Amino acid sequence: MSIFEATQGEYTISTDPARLDLDAILGYLTRSYWAAGRPRHIMETALKHSLCLGLYHGTVQVGLVRVITDYATFAYLCDVYVLEAHQGHGLGKWLVESVKALPDLSYIRRWVLVTRDAHGLYRQYGGFSELENPSRWMEIATPSHELRAMSKEL
Repeated sequence: MSIFEATQGEYTISTDPARLDLDAILGYLTRSYWAAGRPRHIMETALKHSLCLGLYHGTVQVGLVRVITDYATFAYLCDVYVLEAHQGHGLGKWLVESVKALPDLSYIRRWVLVTRDAHGLYRQYGGFSELENPSRWMEIATPSHELRAMSKEL
C-alpha cells in the first residue's frame, strides 16, 4: 500500500507507519475505556499489523484510527480518537471519511466497529448502523485481566 497523506489547515492525516508516535498513542489509549491497561508491547504489535491513519497537528500526533483488514472484503475500525484539545473541529469525521475513501480499501464489503457510547456519531459521520443480523455474529471475549496476566508471563 502506498503512503496516503492529506492536509486540512494545520492538520495532516498520514498512513506512514514511521510517523506513528507510540508514546502519544499509549498516552491516550491507556486512559480510554476500551484500551486501559493495554501493555506497550501489545500495542506495538497491534499497530504493526494494522493499517493506521495518524492525525497530526504539525509534527505532534493528536489522533488515530486503526483498521484491522484483509484489504479485500472486511475491515474492523478501532482505536479511534482525537485528543480532547483538538475535538470539535470535525477531525474525527475527517479521519473516518479518509480511511473509508482509501483506494486500497475500495472493495471492502463489511466495515464494523464496537463502541460503547458513540453510536450517533458513527451513524451520522460514518454511515454505520446496528448489525443487520446480530444473531449470526459470535465472539470469544477474554477478560482484560486475564490478558494482562498472560502478557506478564511472556
